[in-house]
Amino acid sequence: MRSLTRRKLLNNTMTVLTGLCSLFAVASLFFILGYIFLAGVRGLSLSFLVNSPKPIGEPNSGIANAIVGSVILITLGSLIGMPVGILGGIYLSEFGSNKFGLLLRFLIDTLTGTPSIIVGVFVWTVMVRPMGHFSALSGGVALGIMMMPIVARTTEEMIRLVPHSLREAGLALGAPRWRVTLGIVLRTAASGVATGAMLAIARIAGETAPLLFTALGLNYLSTNVLGQMASLPFQIYYYAQSPYEEWHDMAWAATLVLVTMILALNIAVRVLTRNRYQQA
Repeated sequence: MRSLTRRKLLNNTMTVLTGLCSLFAVASLFFILGYIFLAGVRGLSLSFLVNSPKPIGEPNSGIANAIVGSVILITLGSLIGMPVGILGGIYLSEFGSNKFGLLLRFLIDTLTGTPSIIVGVFVWTVMVRPMGHFSALSGGVALGIMMMPIVARTTEEMIRLVPHSLREAGLALGAPRWRVTLGIVLRTAASGVATGAMLAIARIAGETAPLLFTALGLNYLSTNVLGQMASLPFQIYYYAQSPYEEWHDMAWAATLVLVTMILALNIAVRVLTRNRYQQA
């Protein structure tokens, strides 16, 4: 009887502790989001979103160059990282049950945990230094490298969930293996693969370290991928370390814009995931 009472007490204690820890984590998230909102909303306006930066003291300064630059950099990273990641995930799930597949899976997992600044230094060494200047293209390559392992592992797991009966049905109809994989298996797992791709985009959207070594930044709007390009993370970093209070307010407003973009992507991921399970 005493042992049963002790187990119940321990169970109730651990339940309360886990609940408090969960509450603390959620409260911390809402505190951070609330603080960013209160600090950034006062500097948010239409002119802030559509104008480029202006010298200190001039009115209607904005971050349009950083917003456009972030979109271009994320697009470049997606064009580089998504195809490689998806194809890599297909190989791991369909043909990776061998020693090479195990090695490739290990390397992908290692790359997932690699600090972003190391990726930035690597791309600076192989692209920026030989070219002799910073460029948005090198920034896109750095973001694409960071995106590859996330997309690959997500694609692998989503394709593994596709029933083998679908593969067997396609092969029984005389379709070659590659057509079954691309036309049936990948199409069936498309929503899960899209979810992984959006998670990867949300992951790279706020990266600053690799862009410091690759795209750097620019104080005006530019769409030249072979030259320097602004981005929201770099613009926030640049404004936050300045001695001007006006730029500090702009840094908080830019942070709110960036957090809103990432939050929107994560909400879209949740919606896609929910729809996928409802259809299943």
